[in-house]
Amino acid sequence: MRPEICDAIHKRRLLRFRYAPGLRVIEPYAYGANEAGHELLRGYQIEGESESRERGWKLFRVDEISELTTLDDEFAGPRLGYMRNDPSMTVIYCEI
Repeated sequence: MRPEICDAIHKRRLLRFRYAPGLRVIEPYAYGANEAGHELLRGYQIEGESESRERGWKLFRVDEISELTTLDDEFAGPRLGYMRNDPSMTVIYCEI
């Protein structure tokens, strides 16, 4: 478990990290794990690279995240479309 992710969620602070194909900036909303045991992060991408080249809701595997940094910038949240108790996660460590 990465406690800095929960800290950013509770404080509504942006996260920046490297996730293929490049750097991304997201608003973190939920952090947990799926039934296979993979840790997941649900967030709204506001900047950076993406294979889909679109901003919006994304689901990230935490083991594929590198260079994780909590930024000083805060976000208002929750955005339209946010759903508590994310169905992609069987265990939720923290969420907005």
